[in-house]
Amino acid sequence: MKTVMAEKVLTVDNLKINFHTDSGEVQAIGDVSFDLAKGETLAIVGESGSGKSVTTRSIMGLLAKNAQVDHGQITFKGQNILDLSEKQLQDLRGSEIAMIFQDPMTSLDPTMKIGQQIAEPLIKHQKLSKQAALEQALEMMKAVGIPNAEAHLNDYPHQFSGGMRQRIVIAIALIDHPEILIADEPTTALDVTIQAQILNLIKNIQQASASSVIFITHDLGVVAGVADRVAVMYAGQIVEIGTVDEIFYFPQHPYTWGLLNSMPTVETRTGVLESIPGTPPDLLNPPVGDAFTARNKYALAIDEQRQPPYFQLSPTHFAATWLLDDRAPEVTPPMEIQRRWQRYIKKHPEALEQRAQAKEVSTTLALTGKEDM
Repeated sequence: MKTVMAEKVLTVDNLKINFHTDSGEVQAIGDVSFDLAKGETLAIVGESGSGKSVTTRSIMGLLAKNAQVDHGQITFKGQNILDLSEKQLQDLRGSEIAMIFQDPMTSLDPTMKIGQQIAEPLIKHQKLSKQAALEQALEMMKAVGIPNAEAHLNDYPHQFSGGMRQRIVIAIALIDHPEILIADEPTTALDVTIQAQILNLIKNIQQASASSVIFITHDLGVVAGVADRVAVMYAGQIVEIGTVDEIFYFPQHPYTWGLLNSMPTVETRTGVLESIPGTPPDLLNPPVGDAFTARNKYALAIDEQRQPPYFQLSPTHFAATWLLDDRAPEVTPPMEIQRRWQRYIKKHPEALEQRAQAKEVSTTLALTGKEDM
């Protein structure tokens, strides 16, 4: 799966990660590939346990001790991050790739003053004096919207609200102007008003610094406002990836249909929201075929036998579903998805032809053509 885009700052190629546990091998990530362009925001969405955080923590070199990278590469500036020593990773973290963690309560040192925590990356990576670093920390506190920053430079984390603590975590991540910012569900614990403020803050700082952002979330409403592209993960794999419009208005994978169908919109009619039945598969013993088969009412017989390849619908849109195979029957998506398709096709009349071409490509995928669809 390759995409056509601007200058790439990061490439993840066929990444596979297992975890050794007392119960056996947890096959957490299976052959995940994606690129990140300069200045781009890539959102990674999916249910809890789909592999979003494990994928991005591998970029930071922050995997648990029982994790094993079976194969794959994570290329940044010509280097495979997976080959770096701990010392090299420490030099990389914060200075060139930084991460905003989900819970600011566990991300901040409760015994250390806020100013010192924000200044620490500058002291470590740029070797600034404590005074010079604190001056820049004060400016960053103002930049992330902490009111009366001078009076709070020497405060401790417990003296701030949840929204202010999250701003401090963002300040720490941004103080060294990293090229890549990974935001791991940074608004999950915040109320809607503070969520909007934090999202606008990340967006404004990104535009000012031309940094690239990987945004991890399960909230598709958040994705619509921040992302350029979206990768949908399920059971440790990317099942669909495309621009935000392609994923929101021309989705092709039944799992993406399920996620969108369970999200209320201003056009949602009264009644009960649809939900995806069942639970994700046990990754100690993952299914042989498509991992979504047991929960997929559109599943075909081949889904139980073989994982689907990626079908390309546009230079940026890929989906791994047998429904795009030329031999598969046409199915009727949920009504909400049909409405989204209609809206997309009005703007992009070529989309249906591209979908038909994607189905025709299945004859070149080295399949026997004899499987029972």
